[in-house]
Amino acid sequence: MLADRIEAKWIDAFCEVFARCAVKPGDTAAILSETQSRALNVHLAELALARLGARAFHLVVPTPRNRHSVPVRSTGASEAIGGLKPVIGALTQAGFIVDCTIEGLMHAPETPAILKSGARILVVSNEHPEALERMVPDPALEQRVRAAAKMLRGAKRMTVTSKAGTDLDVNMEGAPTVGIWGWTEKPGTLAHWPGGIVVSFPKAGSVNGRLVMAAGDINLTFKRYLTSAVTMTLKDDYVVALDGEGADAEMMQRYLAAWGDREAYAVSHVGFGMNPNARYEALSMYDQRDTNGTEIRAVAGNFLFSTGANEFAGRYTAGHFDLPVMGTTIAVDGTTVIRDGQLQDVFG
Repeated sequence: MLADRIEAKWIDAFCEVFARCAVKPGDTAAILSETQSRALNVHLAELALARLGARAFHLVVPTPRNRHSVPVRSTGASEAIGGLKPVIGALTQAGFIVDCTIEGLMHAPETPAILKSGARILVVSNEHPEALERMVPDPALEQRVRAAAKMLRGAKRMTVTSKAGTDLDVNMEGAPTVGIWGWTEKPGTLAHWPGGIVVSFPKAGSVNGRLVMAAGDINLTFKRYLTSAVTMTLKDDYVVALDGEGADAEMMQRYLAAWGDREAYAVSHVGFGMNPNARYEALSMYDQRDTNGTEIRAVAGNFLFSTGANEFAGRYTAGHFDLPVMGTTIAVDGTTVIRDGQLQDVFG
């Protein structure tokens, strides 16, 4: 376990990212956390904002009781605010929000109202700052992610294949797409650190085929490299069969079934990682409490497939899997963007 001690280099890293978010002296900044947040990151955010001359304040809410029968991990949909209007109101008064909640505000129900006020939100992923330090955003990454997001927004079809047996067809028409490069300076927008991903949310009935996860692919909800193959058959967005021998398939079957919710079997989003500094092997370097796995989502050349909520398809559920799959070939309207797990030079 890494030591939870303030280090000057970590304040430097937070300052660098906040400065990219256009934080200036005199700016009002809110630090949102909950009682189970990583205290070290909350403290680092405060010190970095102070160093930049911002006027920061804390909003701390009690971590809510888990209302589900299974552990909830890596949903991106924090329930910490719980609709509390005074908290929402205070956040709308801040120009910049540092989100240190455990799950993050990416898909939280309160986020649209907060963004509508013009606030910009930086979700600091629930990682140990040792990982955040390594993943300070590269300015060159922004242009590549922007180019990928532009391509996907205008796309009609994505195909995903692999030597392991994956053969997926995705109708991309009208699929909202988000590119995250690790910071945001534009009012009314949200980003997360670490960054370097592009994801699309297909419309209902858009995903069909077979996804084969091989040994070495990753279930980030379980923070685990697979040791055996898992095959998912998808029809009109839903996993209709999940097969495999060994603990990986068994745990996934049990976890999905535990929700008692058909929407937990649906596709949330599809996309790929683009960050050349993100390390595939990084998950093995941290105790589970010290990582949220966001770095693995950003590994250049992965296929990032997720099940669960997709508000753009009218589906809502707390059940969620983030599944980075390595070694695939992804084509967008016939242009190969990833070949055998290698990001191609098509985005500048």
